[in-house]
Amino acid sequence: MNSIIEYFTDLFKGISSLWAGMRVTGKYFFSPGEIVTQQYPENRKTLKMEERFKGEVTMPHDENNQHACTGCGICEMNCPNGSIEILTDRVPNAEGKMERVIDKHIYHLSMCTFCELCIKTCPSNALAWGQKFEHAVFDRSKLTKVLNQPGSTLRKEAK
Repeated sequence: MNSIIEYFTDLFKGISSLWAGMRVTGKYFFSPGEIVTQQYPENRKTLKMEERFKGEVTMPHDENNQHACTGCGICEMNCPNGSIEILTDRVPNAEGKMERVIDKHIYHLSMCTFCELCIKTCPSNALAWGQKFEHAVFDRSKLTKVLNQPGSTLRKEAK
């Protein structure tokens, strides 16, 4: 008797789940005003990715080509597969104290799993997701980027 009740309970749950999915599909089918499918690559010039899109890790720069990275190395330590390398140097500042200066912030896109641990743990908010997503190359060395180079992405002003 219990197995019959379980059978009909599972059957009812399956039908209700199917009905919920069909409602969503029917909503998009009968509302022609909403365009859900992007016609990529035909619309490559007008393609707008959502703000939460994970394209690649970037280091935004301001209009003076300055970035917020201090070279602390927290992003490098939190990266689970070593796709970030930070090379720093110590130079004396105006007061004569030794100060850490970032030499290179190397990002290996070919090794990145897009886990966002580097961006979430950065104390100076120096890393962000970029919108570029086309990375088909014949040479994997082209997927290694130095993020602190001048001319990188402009940083949005804090609100």
